[in-house]
Amino acid sequence: MSHILIVEDEAEIASFLAKGLTADGYTTTAVNSGTSALAIMQQVHPDLVILDIGLPDTDGFTVLQHMRSAGLETPVIILTARSSVNDTVSGLQSGADDYMSKPFSFEELRARIQLRLKKDTTTTTSDLSHGDLRLDVRNRTATVEGATVELTAREYSLVEVFLLNPGRVLSRDELLEAVWGHNVDAGSNVVEVYMRYLRRKLGSDRFVTVRGVGYRLK
Repeated sequence: MSHILIVEDEAEIASFLAKGLTADGYTTTAVNSGTSALAIMQQVHPDLVILDIGLPDTDGFTVLQHMRSAGLETPVIILTARSSVNDTVSGLQSGADDYMSKPFSFEELRARIQLRLKKDTTTTTSDLSHGDLRLDVRNRTATVEGATVELTAREYSLVEVFLLNPGRVLSRDELLEAVWGHNVDAGSNVVEVYMRYLRRKLGSDRFVTVRGVGYRLK
């Protein structure tokens, strides 16, 4: 049974989420501050976090950054009233796995939760490699020519998609779907931004741009 941590300072929304998710068979814990969220994550190790951005003591982006800096790879779905492209990109760049705006559909949230938990539990434990690039899937680390390269959670997921599709041209939309889910503005340049990050860290000639189509792992 999966454990979901709800980080939400609006009591009615937190209660609604807890009741709905409990009815779906999940164990839930709800807290109303970033400080409480970080503390309880060390105690209960949730399988997924639903995270509000507007918290009373700090914002959700800071909570997320603390999580990722501490090595916590728990899937995070941001649920917030903020819906601007800048906020969406900030959340994803901070390491969120998905981003939903309020008001929201519980059915859609349920589907996104199921997707994230399925990805987390079905991840293979074998290494993925292509040339001198290798991913240790169990420890979620990357190496190039045997040297460890630090990747954020989102960068790691993007590299993983390429290694699962060696030699195939992946479109921008395919990458958005695989790594960021549906809730990203179609005009966002987040894929282009992250491809620049990967080229800087893993080699400028490792990923080939196929104009008008997408990207391919060389």
